[in-house]
Amino acid sequence: MRAFALATAIPFAVLASCAHAADTRAIEWNGEPVFTQNSTSSIPPHMPRDLSPEGVRAADEHLALEEVEGAEAQAFLAAENEKTLKALTEDRRYEPLRQEALAILTATDRIASPGFLGDGIGNFWQDATNPKGVWRRTTLDSYRTATPEWETLLDVDALAKAEGRDWVYKGADCLPPDDRRCLISLSDGGKDAVAIREFDTVTKQFVEGGFVLPEGKHRLEWLDADTLLVATDFGQGTLTESGYPYIVKALKRGGSLENAVELFRGNAADGGYGVSPTVYRDGDGAVQAVIFTRPLDTFRAETWWLDGSNLVRLTIPERVSVHGVMDGRLIFTIDETWNRTGLLTGNGERRAGSLMAVSLNTLRPRTPTGDIRLSTEADVIVSPTARQSIEGVRVFDGRVVATIYDNVVGHIVAFNANGTSPWTRTVLPAAENAAVHLGASSRKSGRLFYNFEGFLTPQTLALADLNRNTADRIKQAPARFEASTHVVEQFEATSADGTKIPYFVVRPKDAPMDGSTPTMMFGYGGFQISYPPVYKPELGKLWLEKGGAYVVANIRGGGEFGPAWHQAALKENRQRAFDDFAAVARDLSARGFASARRLGIYGRSNGGVLTSVSLTQHPELFNAAVIESPLVDMLRYPYLPAGASWIGEYGDPRIPAEAAYIAPYSGYQNLRNGANYPRVYITTNTRDDRVHPGHARKFAARLGDMGYDRLYYEETAGGHSNDADPVANARRWARHYTYLAQQLMD
Repeated sequence: MRAFALATAIPFAVLASCAHAADTRAIEWNGEPVFTQNSTSSIPPHMPRDLSPEGVRAADEHLALEEVEGAEAQAFLAAENEKTLKALTEDRRYEPLRQEALAILTATDRIASPGFLGDGIGNFWQDATNPKGVWRRTTLDSYRTATPEWETLLDVDALAKAEGRDWVYKGADCLPPDDRRCLISLSDGGKDAVAIREFDTVTKQFVEGGFVLPEGKHRLEWLDADTLLVATDFGQGTLTESGYPYIVKALKRGGSLENAVELFRGNAADGGYGVSPTVYRDGDGAVQAVIFTRPLDTFRAETWWLDGSNLVRLTIPERVSVHGVMDGRLIFTIDETWNRTGLLTGNGERRAGSLMAVSLNTLRPRTPTGDIRLSTEADVIVSPTARQSIEGVRVFDGRVVATIYDNVVGHIVAFNANGTSPWTRTVLPAAENAAVHLGASSRKSGRLFYNFEGFLTPQTLALADLNRNTADRIKQAPARFEASTHVVEQFEATSADGTKIPYFVVRPKDAPMDGSTPTMMFGYGGFQISYPPVYKPELGKLWLEKGGAYVVANIRGGGEFGPAWHQAALKENRQRAFDDFAAVARDLSARGFASARRLGIYGRSNGGVLTSVSLTQHPELFNAAVIESPLVDMLRYPYLPAGASWIGEYGDPRIPAEAAYIAPYSGYQNLRNGANYPRVYITTNTRDDRVHPGHARKFAARLGDMGYDRLYYEETAGGHSNDADPVANARRWARHYTYLAQQLMD
């Protein structure tokens, strides 16, 4: 049961910047004050007097818009879509932008993203002919050529047509080492929830009588050819509050979910994204370990090892990411400082952010007699500095590969295991001042695809052979826009508390330093997600080529400098991320890059929290905002699926002390009359089952009620990822950039 302790004197100062006639209402929780009001501030008109769940609900005039398919909601989006399409698609710039975006998204000369499939290469491909896509394969030798010979395995367009369904391909999970049998994930309209069907890559058919799971947010793994480890909806009471599974069962071929054998159970009160089974194998496909991850909240989890028939909770930190198993050693990164007792040698403290390799047997709990399991292994593979972070990790037989970012610039390093000696390292080739991403890997062959790119440099695909310690560049993406006219620079802004916030500027070389350059600023600031320099062809073609500039603000809450950078903006410290973003906007103006008149901001998902807060706290800093698939009603977000899974990031507004620090920034409740808000563009997706469309709908409706000019558009298919159809995605980008051009270039 939650402890409903009252908060103490938390100021409402963040609302003071737009104060109007004083409103001295007390902000309460069922009659008890939860914070004291700063005497210079005023309470926004839609801030509930009572922050309890009942009080918040009673103060919400747009609850009907939370009903995804409700009549009022459908009428709202139909009317808004018609108005917005008229405002954007009838602009003379829209159609050329749409055509340019479509040409990029369906180009046949783009790099076909490779995945290892048996002894060959698999790829999922979408273009103008196959907008839903085809899953196909070729040989590695053929893939290396300019025109590979592809063999189609599954035509999703044909499948959708034959079955009369809006199928969206969401991936294939194949059984090593031959990858003949695969579990295909199919989404209805792009939702996260998927249906599962077993597929045979030799016959190129779905397996008759094979594994089939109905639509759900499944977590599943092959244990062997006739057994799946499945976490799913097993019936009433088997999902968490967020709608994710907390029970793992073994499902035998020919069996049903009803008679599957339970192997692991969490709790209905668990947070995060549901319990997950993972089967780690060596290069020959032999099982090395079965691990269950039980999330306690968004970032904390228990890690359990299925040792034979025994479940063992491993003694590793709760803030941890497990990457694999090698020679009986668990490979993982820690997101908190870890004091390893039981070491015969060396300092036992391991720094947060470190990449570790520790024997499973030494991670067992203490023995019944209280003995500590001693270890002399070299358990630290690499420990980043304060301005570094580890992003991607791949585990091989005898080697671990990781991407390491230094001041938001990436490098790729291979580490060789040497038992009790320090790990040796080899730096693989990549471009300077670029983002580096790990791609598909084959433990069987010791090969790894990786790519690198920059803001103005298209992607290069490389293939590493770790058994030979070699790597070669095998494909180069063509340029999609004229990059010679622009330059990339990195600067720092000083946030409200004195912290230095790095940001990148991509601008025309000859841009006058008088604030007149139309500039789009992007930020995210959450979930330890980093935003390094990446090549965005649609942005380059539709914005940079038109004379615009682009800014990426690496604010706190992200992962650019490891777990400490992320945790600095968690829960009660969320305001730091918003302050960081505002500081970058001010710094841009001070340096002459972009004035408020020419500055726009863009954010989606968690970035929608950032942009909606920027609108309510600092409307004077910008003249445009694209708020896409956003979280906006932060006082009701746990009730909008799958919101409760993010409580570890934002806090729980159902607890008084936490509602008190969430309320001052929740965009939906902080809109004010008479504020100088620019015309904003709010957009979402009806099929988004990750961030509920009710957030965007209610925000747009309330802005309209208050007399503010705004645009609202809701796509009816595609889901949160917007990856269902390149044709629809081209229209999406054209709408975005038409709006930005209207606000910042006109």
